[in-house]
Amino acid sequence: MVYEKYHGPKISRPLDAVPILQAILKSNDEIDRDKEHFYSIGLNGANKVIYVELVSMGIVNQSPVHPREVFRRAILSACSAIIIGHNHPSGNSDPSKEDTEVTSRLRAAGELLGIEVLDHVIITEDNFYSFAEHDLL
Repeated sequence: MVYEKYHGPKISRPLDAVPILQAILKSNDEIDRDKEHFYSIGLNGANKVIYVELVSMGIVNQSPVHPREVFRRAILSACSAIIIGHNHPSGNSDPSKEDTEVTSRLRAAGELLGIEVLDHVIITEDNFYSFAEHDLL
């Protein structure tokens, strides 16, 4: 699913993605909010949002992610960079070992494709974790 409402705003810093993703998550059905959602935000060369896409929706504690699915729309939309993000329904924004591994795989795929992964943010209803802010990208 692509969220058209968020097309166009400029991302001045990767953390500008947090309120966008939190707003999208809050707009979802209450039952679906209890599942992990993995998003990709595609940016042009001026860091304006081209799209926000729900890449996958999983279960309460995991969401399957593959580079092919994350970068498909970014390639077709000629994005310069992406920001990836997902929610933790538990309310704990700390990354898991799997979150760190996925981030590393997607960053490497982005380097190969020439599409920079600017950040991976983990969101909860009222908190977030930024891989870039913690120098993990």
